Amino acid sequence: MTVHIVAMGGGGFSMSPQGAPTNFDRYLVELTGKRSPLVCFAPTASADDPQYINKFLLAYGTLGVRTMILSVWDGGAAASVRRIADADLILVGGGHTVNLMALWQAHGVDRAIGARAAAGDVVLAGVSAGGSCWYSGCITDSFGDFRPWRGGLGLVDGSFCPHFDGEAGRAPAYTDAVASGDLPAGYGADDGAGVHYVDGVAAQFIAETPGKRVYHVLPSDLPTASGVLVEPQEMTVL
Repeated sequence: MTVHIVAMGGGGFSMSPQGAPTNFDRYLVELTGKRSPLVCFAPTASADDPQYINKFLLAYGTLGVRTMILSVWDGGAAASVRRIADADLILVGGGHTVNLMALWQAHGVDRAIGARAAAGDVVLAGVSAGGSCWYSGCITDSFGDFRPWRGGLGLVDGSFCPHFDGEAGRAPAYTDAVASGDLPAGYGADDGAGVHYVDGVAAQFIAETPGKRVYHVLPSDLPTASGVLVEPQEMTVL
């Protein structure tokens, strides 16, 4: 009853040309081990943006899966939350991390996902905010500037920084937060790169294209480290 968690810094169908599914999307579907898995897309962080939802449906409609949308903005949250128990893959989109968690807590999505994870045999994944949500803390721009924030689901240890190579200022904010203790040690992931956990353990570091990386960021007492170590991980290109 394995639980896979895949946290991507960015990438997948939402960042691909013409919205086509990428090797990351195909990788997630294959991880389910199901012939026609039920994929639950959670666009909460984007305020259930209809264009984002349509982009997901078009991309995943080519992958031989069944789809559902977790909707918490239109009054139909209760029915959506109940269906989480049936999902083989829960894919969380990018957007506003703090609002994502606030709405999930208000509507019981956090508890439903926790129960689904406890039941096992599921893939939990996401990009950007959808990658950060699995941790207990992250770097977010939900308040305007880049700052450390604690408040994720805590299904994996440590912290996360998406878009490590994609947004000026984000990576330095993360390394400073880990050095100061405002965030625990964790991983920074480039757009197109991510961490694959198996039953809570970081088992593989994946990239959609060569050159994309994940970095282990941890505090250090070494005099030459300026309070933090940033260690590139060995990558597997999908």
